[in-house]
Amino acid sequence: MSKKQQDNGRRAKPVAIPDSLRHFDTLPDSAHVRAPVVAALHGIGPATVWRWSESGRLPKPKKLGPRVSAWNVGELRANRGKAVA
Repeated sequence: MSKKQQDNGRRAKPVAIPDSLRHFDTLPDSAHVRAPVVAALHGIGPATVWRWSESGRLPKPKKLGPRVSAWNVGELRANRGKAVA
């Protein structure tokens, strides 16, 4: 049996890592990132990002437009060092 037959087409598709996540450590503190990047930084889902922001576990996002919210990189870095309850 060939390897392709063994896999049955169930290979995981490679996930593209956003540049803002790949280069997070080089972003200036004044930069902003969207919810998917915050989720990936913390290993959580997008809905959890919003719940944690509401509960104070993460900083609140800034409204950049009517349908655009983003988190400040400097605030996220400062928050990273805090203990998670």
